[in-house]
Amino acid sequence: MAPGLEAEVDDRLKDVIQDLYEIQSSIHGYLGPETKQVLIGKIHDLTASLQTLSATSAGLPTLIPPEIIDYVEEGRNPDIYTREFVEQVQKINMILKGKSEAYRTFRDMLAEEIVKGEVGTQEEVDQILESYVGEEEGEEVKQES
Repeated sequence: MAPGLEAEVDDRLKDVIQDLYEIQSSIHGYLGPETKQVLIGKIHDLTASLQTLSATSAGLPTLIPPEIIDYVEEGRNPDIYTREFVEQVQKINMILKGKSEAYRTFRDMLAEEIVKGEVGTQEEVDQILESYVGEEEGEEVKQES
């Protein structure tokens, strides 16, 4: 994206704000039929500024997920969407953590049963468990930083 595009969109936003200010001023000082045409002209200017802004900003990347835009268009608070999204992510993380812990427990139990059932496999089982423990510690270090 060219830096000039952002400046162009910024200028178009300023035009829209200026048009809104002029409309507000015209409404505040409305004197009747003689200012009606002026107000109509300013509304047309605003419409043109909004169309120009829309066309200019089409080249900008969209950083807002469409779900949030839909949420706002329905008249709902986007903070509620964010809170619900975070709660959902936390719930999924808890489920995945539980599954991970269950697999670790199963791994350890399976290792014990293999050692009990097969004589002479203690060294191999220990080596395998040590390689997994090293990977798990590495994951915890990555998550903490």
